[in-house]
Amino acid sequence: MLKTIFLNPPSVDGFDGGAGSRYQARREIKSFWYPTWLAQPAALVPGSTLLDAPPHDIGYEDALAAAARHDLVVIHTSTPSLRNDLRFVAALKARKPDALVGCVGAHVAVLPEETLAACPDLDFVARREFDMTIKEIAEGRPLPEVVGVSYRDRATDRVVHRPERPLLMNMDELPFVVDVYKRDLDIDKYYIGYLKHPYISLYTGRGCRSHCTFCLWPQTIGGHKYRVRSAEHVYEEMKRAKELFPTVKEFFFDDDTFTDDRARAEEVARKLKPLGLTWSCNAKANVPYETLKVMRDCGLRLLLVGFESGDQQILNNIRKGIRVDRAREFAKDCRRLGIKVHGTFILGLTGETRETMRQTIAYARELDPDSIQVSLAAPYPGTELYAQALANGWLKNGTLLDDQGFQGATIEYPDLRAEDISKALEDFYLQGAGGFLPPVLPAAAAHPAVPQRHGAGSGRMRTPPTRGARILRVPGPA
Repeated sequence: MLKTIFLNPPSVDGFDGGAGSRYQARREIKSFWYPTWLAQPAALVPGSTLLDAPPHDIGYEDALAAAARHDLVVIHTSTPSLRNDLRFVAALKARKPDALVGCVGAHVAVLPEETLAACPDLDFVARREFDMTIKEIAEGRPLPEVVGVSYRDRATDRVVHRPERPLLMNMDELPFVVDVYKRDLDIDKYYIGYLKHPYISLYTGRGCRSHCTFCLWPQTIGGHKYRVRSAEHVYEEMKRAKELFPTVKEFFFDDDTFTDDRARAEEVARKLKPLGLTWSCNAKANVPYETLKVMRDCGLRLLLVGFESGDQQILNNIRKGIRVDRAREFAKDCRRLGIKVHGTFILGLTGETRETMRQTIAYARELDPDSIQVSLAAPYPGTELYAQALANGWLKNGTLLDDQGFQGATIEYPDLRAEDISKALEDFYLQGAGGFLPPVLPAAAAHPAVPQRHGAGSGRMRTPPTRGARILRVPGPA
C-alpha cells in the first residue's frame, strides 16, 4: 500500500474550492464545505491522510512539506483553482520527483488531456467517480492496468486514456466518512451560515435525476441516476457520527436532491428518528406535503431549495423540471410545517432579460424563504450551459474568477450585458430584500471568526447567510 495523502491545496484567503464545494470561489463571509469527495477514497485507503488546507489555515510551505512525506498525492482541483493547483504540483515534484501525483475533480473529468498537457509534472488524472480508481492506485496497481484514469506515459511522453470506470451501484460498499473527519479534520473550522454550528455534511447517495443545464456534478461526476445507500447503512453512520461528535448541532445530507426518491427519503427519516438528530438536506420545490411532514417529524429542520428563477420559460430553458405555481405551494407547505427554507436563485440563465430578473426578485419576495443566496450563472466546462455559451458567443471572458478569487458575471446576451446582470444581483439584495433585511447583520455575534462583510454571488454556490436575517447578500445548487 502506497503512503497516500488526499489534499485540498492552499489558495487565496477564504477560497473554498475543495472537494465539497459545488461552485468554487472566495466568499467575503468565509464558509467551507466538508471535503467529502476526498474523505470517501481516504476511507478506502488504510493509513492515508486527508489534508484540507484552506479551512485549517495551512500555508503553502507546510502543505508542500506534508505532501512530500507521501508516495501518492491525490489533489482535488476545479476549473477556478486549476492554475494554482498545478503550480503546487510542479513545486511538489521539484521537491520529491519520485512522488506519484494525480488530480481528481469535475474539471479533470471533462478535460483530462488538457489538464495533463498544462502540467508536465502531473502523472495522472482520475476521471468521473474516482473512489475505486484511487484505491487501486494506492494498492500499487500500475496505471496502465487501472480503468478510469488518464496518465502520462513517461517513456513516450504521450497521454494514455484508459477505459471509463462504471459508476458504483452498490453504495453500501463505501465505508463511513465520519471516521476520516474525526481523524483528520477540525469540525469547528467548517461554517455554513444557514446551518447550525458546528455542523457535519455527508452523502447518502450520488447522482441526480434532474437535468439542469447549469449544474456541474451530475453532468461530470455523479450522473443522472440517483444511486443510494440503504437506510440501515445511513442509520449506522449517523449513529457513529453522534458518538464521535457529541457537539454537532446539525447534519446536512448533501445529495444533489435528497428528495429524488421520496419513499426512500421517508424511510431514511423514519430510521433516523430514534437518534434524535437535527438534520437538513437538498430538495426540489415539488415535495408533497405528506413527505415533508414525515421528514419534519423525524428531525428535518431546513431544506436547501434551488428555485433559480421566477420566469417559467427560463425554468423550461434550463430543464429545471419544476413549475413556479408548484414551487409556491411547496413554499407554503414548508411554512405551515415550520420547515426552514434556504432559497437559491440564479441570474443570467438562458433567456434572461431585465424583465425576467425583476420578475425573479418579486418571486423571491412572494416565496419569502427564511434565507436566500443569489448567484450569477456560471458556465463550467462539462455543463450544457457551457456548451450553449460557447456555441452562441455568450462568454464575456475566459475566466470564472478575478485575481482575488471572486466570481463575476461571465455570461452576457445580445440585449443584456454582464454588467447589467451584476447590477441586478445588487438590486436583488438591496431592493428585493425590502423591509425585512436588517440594516446591520450580526455576523460577529453569529460566528466570531467570520468577517462581517457580505459575499458576492456566483453560479449555484453554497455560501453562508448570517444568522438572524431573513434575506441576505451572499453568494449562490438543488
